[in-house]
Amino acid sequence: MSQARLMDGTALARRIVEDTAKLAADLTDRTGVTPTLATVLVGEDPASVTYVRMKQNRCRKAGIGSRQVALPAATTTEELVDALTALSADPAVHGILLQHPAGEHVDERAAFEAIAPEKDVDGVTFASFATMSFGLPGFVSCTPGGIMRLLDAYDVDPAGKRAVVVGRSAILGKPVGMLLLARDATVTYCHSRTRDLSAVVREADIVVAAVGRPRLIKGQDIKPGAVVIDAGYNPGNVGDVDFDTAIERASLLTPVPGGVGPMTIATLLEQTVAAAARQLGL
Repeated sequence: MSQARLMDGTALARRIVEDTAKLAADLTDRTGVTPTLATVLVGEDPASVTYVRMKQNRCRKAGIGSRQVALPAATTTEELVDALTALSADPAVHGILLQHPAGEHVDERAAFEAIAPEKDVDGVTFASFATMSFGLPGFVSCTPGGIMRLLDAYDVDPAGKRAVVVGRSAILGKPVGMLLLARDATVTYCHSRTRDLSAVVREADIVVAAVGRPRLIKGQDIKPGAVVIDAGYNPGNVGDVDFDTAIERASLLTPVPGGVGPMTIATLLEQTVAAAARQLGL
């Protein structure tokens, strides 16, 4: 069997951002309003600071306004909720992103729920999860949404296929499983207590690795010809899939970096412009 074809998230994301920039320019021309994303950062975690700066740069390239709200590391849940509530009420802000983690002392769920659903362009609220699960209009979690766009771009139809999601986080594992289910895949969730993980993964036509453990999924765990989406990111640019062995078994494989990551930001920007259009009644 030949080596897997790599799924180029960087190139696809670039096209999405280019299309988003055109939509943003058109919206601004028609209304005089610049679609604006507010990013809330608690503390100065180096990785989070880098992510926020990268998102601001991408916003600028796409013609989207960017507002950063930097809060001290000691910010309480109540203070964070107040800041997010104020942004939700601000008509000049169309999308809100709370950069997480926000700190162990913060009730992140309470913070997420302070984001108005119509501005939840990161897809983190209960309301967004419900609309995702029921196939109703709303905003998807950005990484799962980006994964679905990658599958579509490479003509992978989930219908009738067995999809195994390794990971059950509220913003990645759970929602990507629901999006796959909505597209008629048969979905199995795996996690830290799954017995004989390798045996379950070997049954999968589509594997989504999203557990945050470097090289957890080995090539020998992958069914020949499976589509493998590595949504993990660990220190040293290492994913949750052992790339060197997986490429010998999969038919399609996302690299780390350059696979899922760029799609996450592209989806965020696209949803910010969509949110602005909805709020302006367009």
